[in-house]
Amino acid sequence: MDPRPGTAPALISSSRARAGLLKRLTAATSEMNTATLTAMVARHEWFGQLDPESRSWIGILARSGIDGFVTWFSGEPFVPESVFDAAPRAMARRITLQQTVDLVRTTTEVVEEQIQHLLPRGDRQPLQFGIVHYSREIAFAAAAIYARAAEARGAWDSRIEATIVDAVVRAETDESVMSRASTLGWDTDSKVAVAIGGAPETVVLDGLRRAAAKLSLEVLAAPQGDRLVCIFGGDGVSDPVEACERISQLQEHFAPGPVVVGPTVDNLAGAPKSARAAASGYRAAKAWPEGPTTLLSEDLLPERALAGDGHARRILSGEIYPSLAASKELLETCVGFLDCGSSMEATARALFVHPNTVRYRLKRIQDVTGYNPADPREAYVLRLAITLGRLH
Repeated sequence: MDPRPGTAPALISSSRARAGLLKRLTAATSEMNTATLTAMVARHEWFGQLDPESRSWIGILARSGIDGFVTWFSGEPFVPESVFDAAPRAMARRITLQQTVDLVRTTTEVVEEQIQHLLPRGDRQPLQFGIVHYSREIAFAAAAIYARAAEARGAWDSRIEATIVDAVVRAETDESVMSRASTLGWDTDSKVAVAIGGAPETVVLDGLRRAAAKLSLEVLAAPQGDRLVCIFGGDGVSDPVEACERISQLQEHFAPGPVVVGPTVDNLAGAPKSARAAASGYRAAKAWPEGPTTLLSEDLLPERALAGDGHARRILSGEIYPSLAASKELLETCVGFLDCGSSMEATARALFVHPNTVRYRLKRIQDVTGYNPADPREAYVLRLAITLGRLH
């Protein structure tokens, strides 16, 4: 087997010369380590800002790296990642990848400088070749370690995120859920709206988050069976209609079909209310395939009520109907207008009033209920509200 490029067996043919060089190199490692730590303090401000324990571990890493160079250069079996075994796993969270690159670069530069000062002229050229190859392998090893750490953190964050979404759907948003959300950087005081749509075959949550961020939306999301449940927050969730419009721009991240947005609530603690309405609307949306692809749960009140959603029935019979029934004239006009096929003149004749009176009352009905009897869809909502209200 050919020796590794840059090592002593590859550069020096004489075993006796190799042994002498390695002996001199080993004797110089202590001074190299001291010079490396001195250079770290002088060249990098962040090093001085670390706690004593972290600086101590970096010192151990530097020493391990220099000793590893001796082992690697000798041609003995050596795994570059073993240099980082001396430090605990927590170091990957305290020291950034950029700072680790600074450590590798500074150590390499100092070793090159010390080779010129501490070793004979004949040793310098092969060692210079060796340190260049060795530093490259150490840099790749550091990148691999940080990549695995990031992947593990991402997997752990995804599990926390899925737990939060599940707690919201099950209406169990206690203090522990708020704490978990905070660890993910979620603003627990932000207004929230829950949206539910179909889960695509391949769920790419990172793409959804990036697209949502461009719309001033923060998102916690998790697939649940064939559904994708998203908790939206941030500056984009101030007004329900505006939030629905923004979420509609994320349609491509859901499976084809309806996406139902629940009502806006004050914070994450109130998210179960929004999730309940969104889930009810998503189940009932198939009864209104002509509706918009992304819609508010309140747009599906009739379908939700007919599907057995008690909350939707209470809104229709306990909120919309009483506002209409508070005025006998408005209730009679609404019923008459709907019974007459939304004809202004026919309603006026049936009620023995002028058409302008009917027109005025219809405007009043829209003002007090929020629904326009002249719109076929909204007339359907009013008709069902009147029916349920009378039954109750």
